[in-house]
Amino acid sequence: MSFSFMVILDKVSLSFGAVVTLISACVFTFACKYMEEDIFFYRFIWILAAFVISMSLLIFSGSVFFLLLGWDGLGITSFALIIYYQSFESLSAGFQTLMANRIGDSLIVSSMFLFVLQGQFSFASLWPTMGVLILLLSVAALTKSAQFPFSSWLPAAMAAPTPVSALVHSSTLVTAGIFLIIRLSYNMPLSDSVTSLLLLCGAVTCLLGGWAATFENDIKKIIALSTLSQLGVMVFSLGLGSATLALFHLYTHALFKALLFLAAGAILLASFGAQDIRLLGSIGLCMPLTVVLFNVSSLCLVGAPFLSAFYSKHLILEVMFKSGVNLFSIFLMLVATMMTAKYVARSLKALVWSKPGMSGLSLPESFLVYLPMVVLGLGGLMGGKLLASIDISNMEVVLLPQMLGGLINFVTMMGIFLGLIVIGTRRSFLLSTLFFLTPAFSLSGKVLSPFCRNLSALDYGWIEPGSIKLNYVLTLSKQLSVIFMWPNSQATLTRSLVSLLVLIIVYSSVF
Repeated sequence: MSFSFMVILDKVSLSFGAVVTLISACVFTFACKYMEEDIFFYRFIWILAAFVISMSLLIFSGSVFFLLLGWDGLGITSFALIIYYQSFESLSAGFQTLMANRIGDSLIVSSMFLFVLQGQFSFASLWPTMGVLILLLSVAALTKSAQFPFSSWLPAAMAAPTPVSALVHSSTLVTAGIFLIIRLSYNMPLSDSVTSLLLLCGAVTCLLGGWAATFENDIKKIIALSTLSQLGVMVFSLGLGSATLALFHLYTHALFKALLFLAAGAILLASFGAQDIRLLGSIGLCMPLTVVLFNVSSLCLVGAPFLSAFYSKHLILEVMFKSGVNLFSIFLMLVATMMTAKYVARSLKALVWSKPGMSGLSLPESFLVYLPMVVLGLGGLMGGKLLASIDISNMEVVLLPQMLGGLINFVTMMGIFLGLIVIGTRRSFLLSTLFFLTPAFSLSGKVLSPFCRNLSALDYGWIEPGSIKLNYVLTLSKQLSVIFMWPNSQATLTRSLVSLLVLIIVYSSVF
């Protein structure tokens, strides 16, 4: 059989390549100002260029080898960019990202055996009988696109410099998995098992991202969790069988999310790196253009009328009612829509309408900062209408009862109302770890720390006079933490046996 490096030049790859090129040009221009005082500036630019080249290889790939070249290139260069500052937080986030992406790499490598059995290496010409192969590629795509239960690496990747975050969260790393499923969907309808998986993962991820963002105060982490929520919308759209709508939302989301990160980066430049929204009150008085563009991109997240995301996100929610999908998925998406409006209103209230919280600001007086934001701002304002006018397949007529159409608007307005009246900045340990997804990859001792902290309080209570010694319990929890903490080469065999036992139990219960 022949091994080939097939290149696909069609409407999807060329349009997506154009979007990636536009956003990359804006991000590189912004990075020239943002990283100008870095002593390794040219190293950073070269790694960023390798990152964009890897994404371009993936976009135009048609065979598995070509796909894996871009896929692995994204994983390696993203790891180098996330650990760029070489702090403990960035190293932990880099390894967390690397470990999550290795799962998808191993699944694609495993799928090569199935490709050999079919006598081909092109994933662009599959047929419906290859159900297991399509399921493997779809799960691999979910790992790269940070869908539940692989979501925790995306908020952790905030340790990278802001230009890297703008690229990763808009049009490169996280969209690689979405693009792979769109490629598979364009050739044939996905099977029921794959669409059910996409519907569940998309709805849960959308809700999880929006819910966690309502408890965050770090501006970059709020934007990262909003990316998680929007990726869930795209995967949900793929589960509905609307690959064209998912691609449309991918384009509009890439434009306004890059703008959101660049605006946040300009605010960080002015505030000497302060990322807490409680300290950035009324910064719009000093940076009116930046905050206006930040408002535009934030309203795109909600799907505000006549902005770019309104033409894609609102249409996906309308198609959801038309498709006859189960009521549980509809309920999850409506709650997620309300959560999105809630955290957007909360962040805008803190940034724009609250009292001034900082006395000294250093405004970035450079066209290298404002020119990319203005270009992407035009995309956020007119991108949806322009793309819908260029390609008629991006438009769809959905006839809904007035009650269902008004329900979407009511849920959004309810979220905005809740975001405006919410008082307090309480944190949630469950949501900050995305329901303990983070300790699955790093810092696993955090799972047992609340238990040990509460248990230590018993030492001053009824447990003190008795014969029970608290240190035995603490020693047991410490041993458990050591066994399941990564990286730890001594407990590798134990973890492998436990994982194998869990897989055997799951397999026997299912089959």
